[in-house]
Amino acid sequence: MKITTTAFEHGQPIPEQFAFCKYDASDHVAMSNNLNPDLAWSDVPDGTKSFVLVCVDPDVPTKPDDVNQEDREVPEDLPRMDFHHWLMVDIPADVTSIAAGSCCDGITPHGKHDPEGPAGSRQGINNYTDWFAGDKDMEGQYFGYDGPCPPWNDSIIHHYHFRIYATDFERCPVEGAFTGQDLMQALEGHVLGVAEVMGTYTLNPRLR
Repeated sequence: MKITTTAFEHGQPIPEQFAFCKYDASDHVAMSNNLNPDLAWSDVPDGTKSFVLVCVDPDVPTKPDDVNQEDREVPEDLPRMDFHHWLMVDIPADVTSIAAGSCCDGITPHGKHDPEGPAGSRQGINNYTDWFAGDKDMEGQYFGYDGPCPPWNDSIIHHYHFRIYATDFERCPVEGAFTGQDLMQALEGHVLGVAEVMGTYTLNPRLR
């Protein structure tokens, strides 16, 4: 399988219009356009019944102590964890592309509850659901895509992996507000092929 995007080159920086936050010289960060990038895939395995789309950042700090704190950086050697930005299942087998901005076009405080997507598809919650918990202005269930917003003082550049999985699922066995962990467990033994395109992002002015 192959997956491509016109939004960025594989391994290169993601433009800020596809991010949740952008760099701001005065306040470190500002809200951005938060568009989903376009994606197209090909060379699909025989027997594919549906596709699953995932975007994950594996570089998120496991401890918040230094995150977004003045006069320090998040240590490079701090253990990292997955932060899922997009989970979509039941993409029909005859769908092989998603247009830029067709599933997300802006920031929705408290999260999108019925995000746009290909007919028949369903979308899970991303990890902004956890990140904004307790924030009265933003907390909620964040379904669908929401783009990069790494700590502005992180000492490493973050990597965003957009993966398309060809599956043998007529219907993926996850329901409701399913998470990345739920989906990864459900996919075991049902993947016929996978393809990935990866982009990077940072808000740290030292790394830009």
